[in-house]
Amino acid sequence: MEEAINSIHIGHLIQAQLKADQRSASWLAREIGCTRNHVYKIFRKPSLEGNLILRISNAMNFNFFQYYTAEFLERMKARMGEKTEE
Repeated sequence: MEEAINSIHIGHLIQAQLKADQRSASWLAREIGCTRNHVYKIFRKPSLEGNLILRISNAMNFNFFQYYTAEFLERMKARMGEKTEE
């Protein structure tokens, strides 16, 4: 059975993109309708609900789902490679 290891830490990725965009946690909090403290909690979370990722993606004009798509595609390539070697 395949291990369910997720190498994505979405909170860190959001924090890094926010820094790259030269935006503050306060700015993101206003954009998604929460407190600055909640944004800092988001930064510490390795995973988030899809709806929250969508709200953040829309606010920041950045597709954070791309990281999950890339990981999915890599896993599918690996899985297909295993099946063709059998």
